[in-house]
Parts: sequence; C-alpha cells; structure tokens
Amino acid sequence: MEYESMTVFPFFALSLALLVTQAVTAAPNILVILTDDQGWGDLSLNGNIDLSTPNIDSLATDGARFDRFYVCPVCSPTRAEFLTGRYHPHSGVYSTSAGGERMNLEQTTIADVFKNAGYRTGAFGKWHNGMQYPYHPNGRGFEEFYGFCSGHWGNYFSPPLDHNGRIVKGEGFCIDDFTDKAIDFMAASSEQPFFAYLPYNTPHSPMQIPDRWWDKFKDKELSMSHPEARPHDLDHTRAALAMCENIDWNVGRLLKKLDELKIANDTIVVYFCDNGPNGRRWNGEMKGQKGSTDEGGVRSPLLIRWPSNIPKGSIISNNGAAIDLLPTLAGLAAIKPATYAPLDGVDLSNLLLQKQPHSRKADVMRTIFSHWRGKVSARYQHYRLDHRGKLYDTSEDPSQLTDISESKATLANRLRGEVIAWRKDVLDGHDNDKRPFLIGHSRYLYTQIPARDGTAHGNIKRSNKFPNCSFFSNWTSVDDKITWEALVATSGDYDVELHYTCPQESVGSTIQLSFNDNKITSKITEAHDSPLIGAEHDRVKRQESYIKEFKTMSLGRMHLKQGKGTLTLQATHIPGAEAMAFRLLMLTRANS
Repeated sequence: MEYESMTVFPFFALSLALLVTQAVTAAPNILVILTDDQGWGDLSLNGNIDLSTPNIDSLATDGARFDRFYVCPVCSPTRAEFLTGRYHPHSGVYSTSAGGERMNLEQTTIADVFKNAGYRTGAFGKWHNGMQYPYHPNGRGFEEFYGFCSGHWGNYFSPPLDHNGRIVKGEGFCIDDFTDKAIDFMAASSEQPFFAYLPYNTPHSPMQIPDRWWDKFKDKELSMSHPEARPHDLDHTRAALAMCENIDWNVGRLLKKLDELKIANDTIVVYFCDNGPNGRRWNGEMKGQKGSTDEGGVRSPLLIRWPSNIPKGSIISNNGAAIDLLPTLAGLAAIKPATYAPLDGVDLSNLLLQKQPHSRKADVMRTIFSHWRGKVSARYQHYRLDHRGKLYDTSEDPSQLTDISESKATLANRLRGEVIAWRKDVLDGHDNDKRPFLIGHSRYLYTQIPARDGTAHGNIKRSNKFPNCSFFSNWTSVDDKITWEALVATSGDYDVELHYTCPQESVGSTIQLSFNDNKITSKITEAHDSPLIGAEHDRVKRQESYIKEFKTMSLGRMHLKQGKGTLTLQATHIPGAEAMAFRLLMLTRANS
C-alpha cells in the first residue's frame, strides 16, 4: 500500500488539494529573514548602542515596523506559527526535539500557499519543524532546501548540511553560506516571483563567529546590560552581539543583491526573531528572556519593507504576532489562501498599506496568547496577563513589577477566562504524540534517521541532554540497542548507510539493523576514531553536545514492508571495549 492511501495520516494530500489561491500579475517577491535567539534589544534600531545594525535598521527606515510584535518563547513553535498561521499546538508542535517539533501533515504552510500561486519557493538555514519527508521542507512546499532540520547545530564552520535530502558539506561560516545560497536562488528566479525563507541559526549557541566579527567585541566595554547579568554573561553577550552584526552584514548583502537585480521595489522583505534573547543582556528593561512567556521572552522586532507600496518610516501601533504573517503576506500579494482549518492569525496588510483600517475586533481588540511548557500568558492592547494570572501595563511597567489586577479587575477576570478557554480549545491533548517516524515516502529518495530521534537501551548514552545535535556512545554490550518507532510508508528496497566512529580495537564489530521480520548485518572494517570537535570555534563554553567527524559505511540493502514497527540497531559482536559511536542512518530508496 502506498503512503498516500494510508489512513494514518489522511490529510497530507488533502491540505494541498484544499489550497485555493489566486495568482496576480506583477506578483511581489517575498524574502523572509528569521533569526534565532536574537532579542528585541539586539538591534541598534531599538536603542542598543553596543552594536550597529544599519542594514536591518534600514528596513524600518525604508518601510514599516511594528511597535509590538509577538512570537513564541522558543524556536520550533515560532517557526510553526509563521509557517501555518496557527498557534503551534494546533499544528502538532509541542517540543523542540525528538519528533515534538514536527507540524502535522494536514497543515497548509505559507510555502504551499505561495508555491500554488506560481512562486518558486526556497528555504536556507535552520528548519526545526521535522526531518523525515514529508515533514522535511521539501514536503512542506519548499522546492529548494539547504540547511539543517535539527533544532541547533554543533559546528558552524563547513558542517554537514542537508541539500534537498542529501547530506553535503557546507562552505564556510554557515550564516554566510546560507546567504550565498539564498542569493543564488533569488538571482535564478527571473521567470517567476520567489518566496525565499532565510531562518538563520544565530545568535543561538554554540557561540561561534569568525574572527572578523569577534575581534571587534572580545574586549569591548559594554554600556547596555541586564540588571541581573553576571560576570560570566559578558562574553556570551559579546559573542551574541558579534553574531548579530554578522547577520546585519548578510542582510546588507541580500539588499544589495535585490538592488543589483533591479527588483528591490517589487520585493517584500520581512525581518523578525523567534523568541527573546538567549541570555541576560539588555532587552529594553522587559521581564523575561528565551523560554519565558513574559514580555521579554516573546516580543520581537517586525520590520517589513516594500518600497513600491509600504510608506517609508511607518510605525504600526497595533499588536501583531507570528500567526499573522501568513495571512498578511498573502494579503500583500493579493493571494487568497484557503486551508483545511481556520487560521488563528489575521491579515494586517491594510495597516501596512495604510488603506482602510481593519475592524477593531480583528486586530485592535483581540487577545494574543503565548504558551510554553504549560505556562500561558495573554496580551491585550498594552496589557499582559502573566501565567500566574497577574495583570501588568507593559507600556508603563515593562519589567512587570506592579500587579494591577485589582484596579483593573474586570479586564483581569476577562483575560483569565479567555486563558481558560484557550487552554481547553488549543492545549488539551496537544502533546499526546503517537506519530511514528516516517521512512520511505514514494515521492522522496532519502530518509535520515538521526540519533536525536532514537531511544537508547542498556549502557548506551547520549552525548548531551539536549538531543538535537547529539550522538550515542558507550555501546559496550550486545544487549545494548537503539530503537525508533517507525512507519514505513512505501514497501521496497532501501540502501542503508551508517554514520559512525570506531577505535582501532573495535574494528570487526558486527552491526545489525532490523525492522519487523527484515534485517541486514554488516561488519565495521575501518577504524575512524574522531576526537570531539567544536570547542576550537567556541567563544564561550557551550551547553550543547560537541560533535565528531563521522565516517560513513554501507550496511547493505534492506527490504522494508509498508507498515508500523520498531526500527532496531544492535551490535551482535563487539571485539573491543565498545562497538561504535553512532550519529545517523541514511536510507535511500533503491531502483528509483
């Protein structure tokens, strides 16, 4: 049985079938830049004098900026809300790793909308919303993808990356590399409008940045600080600001290319961040940072430039959110998207174009909800109800020091009631995840099965508590194993490649991969004992896993039958102290 006809995920084809779009003549190009862990305060535009971001700032000078724009407290939820126009629990995203970052397959994405309207679509950078097709970007409307699908990466200098499902070696510092690939994509899109999505992965840790940027900041005296900053936060802040200036340089390269291609006037450029800052650094005196549902954890800049249509220097006072970007960009391009379920976001395009105002009910009087790990806060006009039910006027009290819920009791009680209703409607059962990892879709050659998504049994240990860019080691017994609950979508033969390291004394370990009644066995014949790498590029000590240079070997060809089962990797013979360190399985459909 083919995957498309299965009842396990019946909506994937349906979501595309339900897309109703209207392409327009002279459709504008779209360039969306999303940064990772950059707070509202990490721009000179917003008053930070410790760095200079003139290219990013120019988007506000030459276009519009939202005074109050809201995202999620962490990475993958914000990406999902941007991509779907729906609150992230509605799309199936409840975590940042091990499958919980995946958007349900029935969700229509912004790339689906623009692709169906005749746009070329490409994404370049950190995806963080699923790896195995059709969770992969190529299955979510992006014809071109270059980057990585994980939540963070272990090395930013010429790392292994994903290009349309294949593993390739990056070229230099990854942010510069992603920008190069986006520039090439835009330059090759002369016959069609393009939708280019650049989800950068900085200033997320590990704090790696080329010398050109670090040298300016490594000994810099900082004028702007967080009131609770500790001495060891300073180098982290310096590295983050250096990474932000590198982003600004790359934004300048993108804007210059639009000028060279003579398409700047007809290109909508969007810039925002995915959550609050990843450290104690200046953020406009707001309470909270990354991971927090308070104002500082969820407020982001939103800058939108479209020279031919958006008046220069516009400031939008209405609250906006990541869920609004799909309907707003579709509105600016005169596209009417229809999805299988209602959007949570609203179209704010008329505010940007300064046409007739939207209804007060649609955008001024609405409540925007922020959620993470069971905590929910609510934003209404200039008020925020925090996760404890306390009310603050953040325009006067950004640090959320004075609870005004008694003096504003009617509003506080109304918002508390809205939070209860939102929890029931959106959160009930949202993290009850029974989705298997998918193998072998008929429309895609490659399936990556990383250590990140596996479960270790016996003595095997993960290299770090953060799974995203981790590997497994301490494989000391033939009773040890790694498993994945999986669903084979298409019956057939698959060539299996193993990514491993192995000391000389463990050469000869026999490795077996099984799925239900089928299995293959192969022997490691070449040593490859890589040291841990990454620390040599770190500007401050990291929390995440260091990585290794992994070697690849063929495990052979395996026949898999469509259906559910447990994919199991075992060592049936270990001549040395441990079998291997394991990073990844790559399955490629044979005879395709």
